[in-house]
Amino acid sequence: MYYHLERNGKPLVLESLLDVRMDNRLSENAMALKVDEHADWCENLVVEGIRTGAHDSTWTPLNGESATVRDQYNYANVELKKDDNPIYEMHVQIRVYNQGAAIRYYLPENPKGTYYNITDEKTEFSLPEGTMAWVANWAQAPYQKLPLHNWPGESERPLTVELPGQQYLCLAEAGLVDYARTKYKLSDKPSTIVTSMFGEAQLISPIATPWRAIIVADHPGGLIENNSLLLNLNEACRIKDTGWIQPGKIMRVMTQTTVDARANIDFAAQQKLQYILFDWKWYGPAFSFQSDATHVAIPDFNLPDIIDYARQKGIGVWLYVNQQALLAQSDSLFRIYQRWGVKGVKFGFVQSGSHRWTTWIEKAIRQAADSHVMVNIHDDWRPTGEQRTWPNLMTAEGIKGNEEMPDATHNTILPFTRYIAGPADYTICYFDHRIKTTHAHQLALAAIYYSPIQTLFWYDHPSQYHQEPELEFWSEIPTTWDETRIIQGMPGEYITTARRKGTEWFVGTITNNEARSLKVALSFLTPGKKYKAKIYSDDSSIATATHVRVGNMLVNSKTVLSISLQPSGGEAMQLEEIK
Repeated sequence: MYYHLERNGKPLVLESLLDVRMDNRLSENAMALKVDEHADWCENLVVEGIRTGAHDSTWTPLNGESATVRDQYNYANVELKKDDNPIYEMHVQIRVYNQGAAIRYYLPENPKGTYYNITDEKTEFSLPEGTMAWVANWAQAPYQKLPLHNWPGESERPLTVELPGQQYLCLAEAGLVDYARTKYKLSDKPSTIVTSMFGEAQLISPIATPWRAIIVADHPGGLIENNSLLLNLNEACRIKDTGWIQPGKIMRVMTQTTVDARANIDFAAQQKLQYILFDWKWYGPAFSFQSDATHVAIPDFNLPDIIDYARQKGIGVWLYVNQQALLAQSDSLFRIYQRWGVKGVKFGFVQSGSHRWTTWIEKAIRQAADSHVMVNIHDDWRPTGEQRTWPNLMTAEGIKGNEEMPDATHNTILPFTRYIAGPADYTICYFDHRIKTTHAHQLALAAIYYSPIQTLFWYDHPSQYHQEPELEFWSEIPTTWDETRIIQGMPGEYITTARRKGTEWFVGTITNNEARSLKVALSFLTPGKKYKAKIYSDDSSIATATHVRVGNMLVNSKTVLSISLQPSGGEAMQLEEIK
């Protein structure tokens, strides 16, 4: 089977193979498995029928980059059977959106048995010669812009590619809930990328593989604006009562004592944050199954008192729990945390990739939802749109963030790559001396990087705060949005992102390691309205440790700002409508 993708008559994906490999077939004796020495299951298929149609609906995400999401597509369901044994059946399901396309394989329930063992999936993406790709070998790896040959291993998903002629695609995975993770590798065929499964997936029909999605745009910012396609490829929300799911800003308590916890709570309330996090080891050695995540194991840490004090200040508490404790205790752990008044759990050092760990993570998210606990998944795991189904999944790592102090060039790549997959916990810092960017750059990241639980002050302590006036930008910025616009940008160079909540806009601009002058048109503002702009920019003449200038001006939709960015610099802006 082959497919190709074109837009306005222009080829984007050339003729590419669709193929699934299995090491078993259903035998004619019900339920039994029979090894198939010819693992190319897609041979000898006959088209029994093709059902086509269209869908158009709009839904409201609980948290998102826009207030509503339109789910509009045409579809085809290609029904296939083996010509030598028609009990073996598979459908190829195709959806085509204005924003791109998606394909998956569906195995209907079989009257002779229901078990399948998929060993590999060979979905190809044959691209025009001269295509370049932003490759990262693992979820927290740095990115390299490479041609489609001689890659140093596989690439994570999503994978952003630039075609000749300034067309952009993003290859992504959506709906990974009961399957093995699939990355991308180079085929033996020239200029061709092919899917690469982590390992086998043992399935019970009826079952569908994850979607192989292709997001399409004329400019790289369009890929970001079109990433709701991945949400649309997931099931609707399964949580009936969602009132307890509350987005917000969070900071980590660096020193885990009762005194320091109270100081952080006071600082969080002062800075208009909503949460604090107690990171690992509060309940003992994180990698030991002997550690009990329902008991405090460090001295001078009165967790009930801390939670109560935080509640009085309007601050919620999150707890870190490593995978060992989650594996051993998740059947009761979230119910206990709910009784304690804990708002969320950060999953630490999760295993990911295999079919087993994929289903385990999905189960843990659901268990947390049953007990009204929000979730942040860390380490080598990335979302595939399942936050639509389980909106208590607030954010995830799977990113080389400020924990590792990347440079500004890396920061300008992330919006066009990792963030297309969904919210990411970059762990933004401000006062730490190891930061490789300016402070206005750090401020702007809160507008550019989307995360309903946005970590600020990751390596920072309240004692480092000296009334820096520019931090009002973080105090005022929300973490979910009614509208998002990518004003301009190129991966690895610069980006300007504008996000709206109500009638207010928050804008962030960053450059790479080089200085840059840019024009920022405010045409996204409502015509005929006036706005007060607060602008936060780098200025070495400002006599503070952070050297950030705070300026004010009146603007409207016709205003075009000229900004000069220092190397590794940035600019943040809050636009408030004048009533």
